Amino acid sequence: MRTMQRIEFFNYPVSEQQPDLLWGIRIDGTDLRVHAADATRELWRQESAERSPAEEERFLLLQHDGLPDWGIADAGRHFLGAPAPDFADSATGSTPVLGCSCGVWSCWPLRTVITVTPETVTWSSFRQPFRKEWGELPMGPYVFDRPAYETALAEPVRFAEDPLVVPAGTPR
Repeated sequence: MRTMQRIEFFNYPVSEQQPDLLWGIRIDGTDLRVHAADATRELWRQESAERSPAEEERFLLLQHDGLPDWGIADAGRHFLGAPAPDFADSATGSTPVLGCSCGVWSCWPLRTVITVTPETVTWSSFRQPFRKEWGELPMGPYVFDRPAYETALAEPVRFAEDPLVVPAGTPR
């Protein structure tokens, strides 16, 4: 029997000045942005080695942000692999699960293929569309129990601020 991961969806405001909500994700208790940082660390090092360790870590962790609630429209459909047309990529069948930290999700999205069966939801084939040479990122596949997934999606945790922990000495 395959081990299934645990997913947690959460919402947090863009900033203190902008209360619009973003969708965040944790897999097995770890923020998806941390998984993305780990998966892209060596790829970024090949492109630029000019950052200090603290600057590199900050860059990696903050390269992505959550997806805007106002853009997704129907999170239930989106995170079950049927995103709104503006988010869909018919060529790859992928769905964005993280956006760019600049505030424009499509500037630097993390995309994945979401496959749904009656029992499971699987995220696989993570890619950064603006770095095609990177190919499939070393993340996942993540397999979730569908009933637990749908419950987590229907009841996102609400945070007063972005819960991403940035290491000490790494300014946000």
